[in-house]
Parts: sequence; structure tokens; C-alpha cells
Amino acid sequence: QAQLVESGGGLVQPGGSLRLSCAASGFTFSSYAMSWVRQAPGKGLEWVSDINTGGGSTYYADSVKGRFTISRDNAKNTLYLQMNSLKPEDTAVYYCAKDRDGNMYGRYDYWGQGTQVTVSS
Repeated sequence: QAQLVESGGGLVQPGGSLRLSCAASGFTFSSYAMSWVRQAPGKGLEWVSDINTGGGSTYYADSVKGRFTISRDNAKNTLYLQMNSLKPEDTAVYYCAKDRDGNMYGRYDYWGQGTQVTVSS
């Protein structure tokens, strides 16, 4: 069974930065596209970013484009989300999610437990 464990969340001031990590196990990490999805308090799930198997193709929601960077280290079976210029509206639980295959179609079959990111002054 696939397992995804997020870490790196916390409290940060507006304009600050955080780097989230997602440790993957139980599957061939390098064969699957990966995504970050978030859920703000009282809100539904919002897709944040996708990355292809090799890391060369990335996509971002308009709300985070230019501020967030998704990356992966296949040798370490780890997905990352570098978040810069954080805004209060970025406050959410952030989940990493495994795509069903190597395509970035937003079809997820495994999710991490989530890590809380709170942006507040």
C-alpha cells in the first residue's frame, strides 16, 4: 500500500516562507505524477500544483502561481512544495496526493494525512 506523510507545516507571518515535504513509500515513486492539494478552514479541497514523474513539467493554481514551487527528489522518494510570499488566504491543511499513473490528470488514489499551514500576523 502506498503511504504519503507530509511535514513542514507551521505558523508563519504574511510574506514568509515554508517548505513542505511529502515522504512517499509503498510504490515506485518515480513512476507517478504527484500533486499538492489544500483545504482551507470551512472550504472545499483546492488543487494547488502538479508535477510529472521526472519533475520537468509543473502546473500551478492561479492563486499560488509565482509564489509556490513544486519539486521532487525521486532518489529520496520525496515531494516538496516551496511556499514563498505567503498570504493569510494560504492558510489550510496541505495534502500531498498520488496520481493514479504518470499523467497529471488530477486523479488521485492516495493521500497523505495533511500538514497545517497557518499564515497570520
